Formats: sequence, C-alpha cells, structure tokens
Amino acid sequence: MLFTLLMGLASRHFFGEVPFVKSYVGDALWALMVYFGVAFLFSTWSIKVLALATIIFSFGIEISQIYHAPWIDNIRASRLGGLVLGFTFVWSDFLCYCVGVLAGVALENYVLLKRFSVDQKTGY
Repeated sequence: MLFTLLMGLASRHFFGEVPFVKSYVGDALWALMVYFGVAFLFSTWSIKVLALATIIFSFGIEISQIYHAPWIDNIRASRLGGLVLGFTFVWSDFLCYCVGVLAGVALENYVLLKRFSVDQKTGY
C-alpha cells in the first residue's frame, strides 16, 4: 500500500505536466492502493469479493464528488481529505478505478499467490 501511495504521489509530482499521467495514472494507482488496503483488512475474502468491494468504494467516492457542501469541501481542502475524497467528478475516473482494481487482481493472482503458494506434495 505504501509503495503504491508513493508511486501515486510521485506520478503527480514528477510527471504532473504529462496530460495522460495527470489525468489517469494517479487515479488508477489510488484504486490499486485501496484494493491492497481492502485485501489487507479482509484477508479471508475471495479476490472477486475484494475487487467488488473496492469498485463499490471507489465509485462511491467518485460519486460523492458531485456533492459540495461547506463541511465536506472543508475536509477536501485538507491534504489528506483531498487525497482520499478527491475534488471533482470526472467520468473517466470510473475506468481508471477499474484498471487499478484489475491490476490488483492480476498482481494477487499471478504474483502474490504464486509466490506464497505451498507445494501440496512437499508442504514447502
């Protein structure tokens, strides 16, 4: 999670002038970080349930950006609040979140599970 967070911050800091990176990469990395957080908190859930929960959470955050009241805009004005809640509703963010979650599913299926799987014959 921390590495993904740092990558997202770095993408905005070092490549913020590149339109594609500014518009899409940070949002995909945000969803990937959320996926890792959900997977950490709910480690007994299946990958499908983790992905669905992350998509619902991410879409909910995006939809919440339509709502602007002083209390939530004050939260968004803080550094942490802005990073978590975002500022502006953008349709393309839904696709970015799907890409980020799919990256998490792929990493978990093809990297993490393979790395930590136990050989059924030897037990190692």
